[in-house]
Amino acid sequence: MFKFLQSVVAGSGAGLKDLPYIIGEPYSSAWASWIHYRGTSKEDGSPVSIFSLSGSSTNDGHLAAGRNGVKRLRTVRHPNILSFLHSTEVETSDGHSTKVTIYIVTEPVMPLSEKIKELKLEGAQRDEYYAWGLHRIAKAVSFLNNDCKLVHANVCLESVVVTQTLDWKLHAFDVLAEFDGKSQAASMGPMLQYEWLIGSQYKPMELVKSDWTTIRKSPPWAIDSWGLGCLIHELFCGTKLSKTEELRETTSIPKSLLPDYQRLLSSTPSRRLNSSKLIENCEYFQNKLVDTIHFMEILNLKDSVEKDTFFRKLPTLAEQLPRQIVLKKLLPLVASALEFGSAAAPALTALLKMGAWLSAEEYIIKVLPTLVKLFASNDRAIRVSLLQHIDQFGDSLSTQIVDEQIYPHVATGFSDSSAFLRELTLKSMLVLAPKLSQRTISGSLLKFLSKLQVDEEPAIRTNTTILLGNIASHLNEGTRKRVLINAFTVRGLRDTFAPARGAGIMALCATSSYYDSTEIAARILPNVIVLTIDPDSDVRSKAFQAVDQFLQILKHYHEKTDGGESGGASSMGVSSIPGNASLLGWAMSSLTLKGKPSEQTPLAPVNSSAPLTTAASNASSVIETASTTAGFGSGADFADQPALVSLTSNDGWGELENGIDDDNGSEIEGWDDIEPLEDPRSSQALATIQAAQKRPVSQPKQVLNLKPKVVPNVHKDEDDELWGSLAAPAPKSVEPSTVDDADPWAAIAAPPPTTRARPLAAGRGRGSKPVVSKLGAQRINRTSSGV
Repeated sequence: MFKFLQSVVAGSGAGLKDLPYIIGEPYSSAWASWIHYRGTSKEDGSPVSIFSLSGSSTNDGHLAAGRNGVKRLRTVRHPNILSFLHSTEVETSDGHSTKVTIYIVTEPVMPLSEKIKELKLEGAQRDEYYAWGLHRIAKAVSFLNNDCKLVHANVCLESVVVTQTLDWKLHAFDVLAEFDGKSQAASMGPMLQYEWLIGSQYKPMELVKSDWTTIRKSPPWAIDSWGLGCLIHELFCGTKLSKTEELRETTSIPKSLLPDYQRLLSSTPSRRLNSSKLIENCEYFQNKLVDTIHFMEILNLKDSVEKDTFFRKLPTLAEQLPRQIVLKKLLPLVASALEFGSAAAPALTALLKMGAWLSAEEYIIKVLPTLVKLFASNDRAIRVSLLQHIDQFGDSLSTQIVDEQIYPHVATGFSDSSAFLRELTLKSMLVLAPKLSQRTISGSLLKFLSKLQVDEEPAIRTNTTILLGNIASHLNEGTRKRVLINAFTVRGLRDTFAPARGAGIMALCATSSYYDSTEIAARILPNVIVLTIDPDSDVRSKAFQAVDQFLQILKHYHEKTDGGESGGASSMGVSSIPGNASLLGWAMSSLTLKGKPSEQTPLAPVNSSAPLTTAASNASSVIETASTTAGFGSGADFADQPALVSLTSNDGWGELENGIDDDNGSEIEGWDDIEPLEDPRSSQALATIQAAQKRPVSQPKQVLNLKPKVVPNVHKDEDDELWGSLAAPAPKSVEPSTVDDADPWAAIAAPPPTTRARPLAAGRGRGSKPVVSKLGAQRINRTSSGV
């Protein structure tokens, strides 16, 4: 029977070898005869604390008290009482004597005296931490005395330990017993069976005299209130109490705590201050640290207004609190509140600010897991806050986490009804895109960007072009060929919003290293040159800069070709021009949750109100694109310039409606109609020039076809070649029969108009009398036969 009871008290372990924990190094101090060890779990390596108590036989008084402590610690549960995990009792024999050892395994803690030395707090921060710790211990004592009717009888510095989150917890329950003040049967015997374990310096006078009658008549808290006074004295004096008379020394006790300290140590047991009253009324406990942590612990009881107000003040408040307590106690509380949905969105700002004080390793362990989980939140305010601060933690995210856990949730913001959230989602890609796989970029991200480039918000359209420029280096070569030129020319350069056109020009310049000479000459320059007569002065200025840059590239290519250097028609002369290849800056941040800017509102020049940062230095950090072009009408009058193309809804881009009038009402893909230049007269001067140029040269096999052509509306799968559906038809080789050997310009000239030309009037043919040659393009009036 005795062995059965012993196994119930001792726990599940049958011996030290069966203890599922590894015993480590001991601490320098512990209560009474116990030894406090560091320990780890054999299962997962998590830290624990292990307490051991040894005796010479099973009947040893210390072991009996230790078994009482194990039983009490296992059954009494409170947030401010040490958490019990496991216990066992081991009996060893060396042949001559038997040794019995009790082991208790608890949450990882360390002695309060050693933690105080480690923290080295001073001044107001030390007082705030002591106030918070004493507040915890007073609550534990109040729970034992008032709620459980138990007497600890051993409250002192050695009976307090500190957790990894710097919480103070009460332990050393060997002497703990029920308060039997109303029991008549036990009125003659001692109430505390193991009171002999208590040091005489910690005993109140009635306990020193073993006056059990007075003790039973006193309130349940009388003995432990005295112990709280001893703890306060040892805490502020910094030394262990050696005799009771030292309690009269009060010079180190804070003035706001002194009246309550004296009431705790009253010589009359019935007049001693109840620990619950100490918590409620003591002025010393009213400080920022105690109030902040208390608010976090009862956060679920607060309404939304109180939460919002508290978390908006928390970042500033955290700077004033002890740094170690903020990082080890307050930060985990905020992270937990966010993770389980009890905290408001402003708490994220506080979490990131406190997390910035951690080391890189601690940040990954304590902050990043919470942030990753928050991306799955349905709370729009949380999502907005995450995207606004993504630059603060984006670099710490691994590629796998971004691609598999974060991006799928962030991508929902591309289609959100809020323009503000769509823009934040777009800007977040500058941080996240470098960590995405090529499969995700090609299969998902570019689809969303193709739709955003025709978004109703001009700022979003502009920033989409800028983003493509900035992430181009992270696209593979095939994707760049398919996307970049089409996105910048067909969409960017033809946008009705001036900053969007400027962004398209700068994106082309910043990604110039990705285009070969043929693409520059046939697809980029024709679209950029048109913008040299743009109504917006800033766009014109950028267009001239771009023309100069691309012409310089072609000149380098020409010099290399003439010099006999290697380089075919598709190679680049130079990679890029210095000063035009750095990250492009965002165009603007004018969208808000409450409203959006109107496209009709007059806009200041790009350089002032919506700066598009001019490119600065490395081409590798900017965008890469695919091939398509956008043509503008050419002619003497600016009125002849065609309006923006109205894109079909099934082309992978969506419908582009920017308030542009389409006179002919037709949908055009690729190049716009270009009015051919017709001058049937061949002047003598021009013939001389042509003859001089009829020397054998290697001409590119592909020529630009400027003939107006209506592209059939072929329905393609939206996922295939998003920008490719907008591209101009590939240049076709000129039929040999259509080339006039007497006219070397015929190869690149526009074909005759599709309508039948009327007979020329007398005197207008080549066989008529010589007339003065007129060089340059001539506008043809097709409605009359005259000039």
